[in-house]
Amino acid sequence: MTMVVAVMILSFLIMIGLTAPVAFAIGISAAIGLLMSDAAPLLVVPQRIFAGADSFVLLAIPLFVLAGALMETGGISARLVTLARALIGHVRGGLGMVVVVAEMLFSGISGSTVADVSAIGSLMVPSLVRAGFKPARAVAIVSAASAMGILIPPCLLMVIIAQIVGLSVGALFLAGFVPAAVLALAIMGLIYAQAVRDRIPGEARANLKQVIRALRDALIPLMMPVIIFGAILGGIADPTEAAVLAVFYAFIVGVFVYKEISWSQVPKILVDSAVTSGIVIFMVGASSSFSWILAVEQIPAQLASVMLAISSQPWVFFVICTLIFVVLGAILEGLPAVIICLPIFLPIALKLGIDPLHFSIVVVAAIGLGLFLPPVGVGLYIACTFANLRVDQTIKAMLPYIAVLFAGILVVIAIPWLTLVIPHAVYNR
Repeated sequence: MTMVVAVMILSFLIMIGLTAPVAFAIGISAAIGLLMSDAAPLLVVPQRIFAGADSFVLLAIPLFVLAGALMETGGISARLVTLARALIGHVRGGLGMVVVVAEMLFSGISGSTVADVSAIGSLMVPSLVRAGFKPARAVAIVSAASAMGILIPPCLLMVIIAQIVGLSVGALFLAGFVPAAVLALAIMGLIYAQAVRDRIPGEARANLKQVIRALRDALIPLMMPVIIFGAILGGIADPTEAAVLAVFYAFIVGVFVYKEISWSQVPKILVDSAVTSGIVIFMVGASSSFSWILAVEQIPAQLASVMLAISSQPWVFFVICTLIFVVLGAILEGLPAVIICLPIFLPIALKLGIDPLHFSIVVVAAIGLGLFLPPVGVGLYIACTFANLRVDQTIKAMLPYIAVLFAGILVVIAIPWLTLVIPHAVYNR
């Protein structure tokens, strides 16, 4: 590691320790590194920030954020939870499994892990506690489900990874479904085993009429993923254009169909979505300048030599990368970790014969786990607020779910077919 990179990393850590915004910490660290280097003038930093954010694909980010905000405000999450309860609430510990199923349904609409844990957590944590689950375990279940839900498209992180790696956004979206199902089944298996041990009963079985009513009420929100994927896979629209359709659909549903969004709420939704999108895109640009300096200093080549010296086995590299992204996902909230580190690790993965689509999905899963990794995962902090618990009070309950999620990721690593089967079938790769 060169002195320039060491100073950049130290500057970044100091600013994070001082609670500076992550995007500013990255950009200022890049500027400090460039001042120490003779590689290029300082003007490169703003140039790279603009170049990193200047992409038509990234335009999908504010659109998906806005669509998710409209659907969340429009009372969608409650209807999806009702459907999940009607389907599996009667199983022993079924209310915990409802969280997992509801998360799979809602994540395909919101596109945001933070939105997922906020919407599902506010509804389900109190219900789980009333049903006999300990508050810490209720938080753990919501956190684990939300960590899995990041693999369900539309996923903002997948849009950014597609831009970095040069993959199709549609292929990445499709690749997440089966790995998400693997993690969901693992979580539900643990929930069932704990419910049997603690003698937590299921709810009364819903009759056919109740199931049909729940399905009818949830049918409109469930059409959102159908519109997105139908437009992309049917060749009608690219992901950015499909996001426009999603915004239009979400607006019509929330304002005119369910009428749960008043016209007075619309400006606030627009402003909040713009702020969130601005933060994300600025972070993408700032991270691009940081990554550019790392490339100039030949850090990827040096790191490749070190990792290949440890082992030339692809699975060893894969597991090491997964652990790194889990930790960085907890510390950096995922996005900057991916933008900075993915361009470093990807060439090594390609050299070892790892499919970039497979590698990207595992990175997404690792980031999802990191967002809820105690004691620093930001998603865990959000989930704790709904049970009025401190993070340290949930660590013991979280550990089995962390272990199950990591074991599920190892299964996805070991069996590439799980990731590649749907994209290969659709795109004839």
